[in-house]
Amino acid sequence: MAEKLYFMKTNPVVAKINLYNKLCREEEHVLPFLKEDKKTSLELIKKKALDHIDQLSKEELQDLFRWFEAACHADQAELKNRLFAHGIDVFYEIPDSSEVQVFQRILSDYEKHFRISLGFKTDAGTFNRFLIYGIFFSGLINENSQTNFHFDYLKSGNKDLYSIAEATVHEKKADELPSPEIHHHFSELYDGTKFYKGNIFMLSHL
Repeated sequence: MAEKLYFMKTNPVVAKINLYNKLCREEEHVLPFLKEDKKTSLELIKKKALDHIDQLSKEELQDLFRWFEAACHADQAELKNRLFAHGIDVFYEIPDSSEVQVFQRILSDYEKHFRISLGFKTDAGTFNRFLIYGIFFSGLINENSQTNFHFDYLKSGNKDLYSIAEATVHEKKADELPSPEIHHHFSELYDGTKFYKGNIFMLSHL
């Protein structure tokens, strides 16, 4: 199966009520989806749902994701609806495995340059700086993308990121440059997060 990349926001108030209560009601159903020491793992997840869902580890979020997915029988629309009702908003996804790899390579280049790690959870401000870099980097590869509103609008206020993106494009060989189609993912993600103040979660999943 192809790897997908999901982008999520959380609603701690909803999770505190709906997710916590669901975990309490359906303990026997969720336990098979947890790793070793299942009972202890479940109690930790319940506590984090009650305190603040953003405390979930990547592994814990993946386990919950698999549990919900199994209950929805791989119906993606139903999966997103159920997750949303329990405090997890899957607001965007990159469904193509080749585009996921390209996105992650651009992210890796960005992290190396700035000597940071966005990880699977990062605050929206840090995430948006990366998206702006991605808009510039992918836009410079394809002149048609440079007519995109974001490219022109963001350029004047982010000259440092533009210069770094431009230098990175020049440093790479032609066969190392990604397909220009990746550009729309950065633009759409930027639109979906530019006013958001919480954490953004990135989760790879088959």
